[in-house]
Amino acid sequence: MKKYIGISLVILVFGIIFIPKILERIKNKEVVEADRLNIQGEKEYDDAEELAYLEINGESKKAPDFKFVNQHGDTITNQDYKGKVYLVEFFFTTCTTICPVMHKNLLEIEKEFENNEDFGIVSISIDPEHDTPKVLTEYAENYGIDNPNWNFLTGDKQKIYALANQGFNIYAGEDKNVPGGFAHQGMFALVDKNGFLRSRKDQFGNVILFYRGSLERNISVAEGGQKPQIDILIEDIKKIL
Repeated sequence: MKKYIGISLVILVFGIIFIPKILERIKNKEVVEADRLNIQGEKEYDDAEELAYLEINGESKKAPDFKFVNQHGDTITNQDYKGKVYLVEFFFTTCTTICPVMHKNLLEIEKEFENNEDFGIVSISIDPEHDTPKVLTEYAENYGIDNPNWNFLTGDKQKIYALANQGFNIYAGEDKNVPGGFAHQGMFALVDKNGFLRSRKDQFGNVILFYRGSLERNISVAEGGQKPQIDILIEDIKKIL
């Protein structure tokens, strides 16, 4: 009898101390790492959380200004995307490694929003000497891309590299040791209607900054344990649209 009374007291104390805290955490949507594991033991993102702003020195960062020529020979600037949610990527047409995967993923994203005039894509070539408007036109046609809000841009190489490396902090550069002679990150930057860079947070509460665009959408886990982020990117675009 004393044993059962002791157990009952322990349960009662546990309930008094911990249950209110658990309820408060649920109310505030606070979770620890173990809370977000799925049945495969993989870490998940908090889909319900509002997208974060990328910040520098405590200030929300806007996407940098740009001004280049598109595949039709028209001058395109960031002002053409004012009031739109859009993605920015850096690529080159002769890339045979990650670029085809990136554009396959972008096509899937574009299909999700093909009837939404408030969504667009900006694809900027890091090999502008080769990627002329004519080459970019043929490239877009090969992928069946005719969305007026999807521009393939070319221009001054140094300005493009400055935009990628200093403006967006997405690496791009020449490298003779890699296939195609150019190295770049397969990342997509997400910009909201007011021109601010946005992203979701990981399971530790850190902003992921950019979305991995170079991994196949239909694989569960890629080499190195990285997972595709196209589905969460689609979710996040819908949030800020």
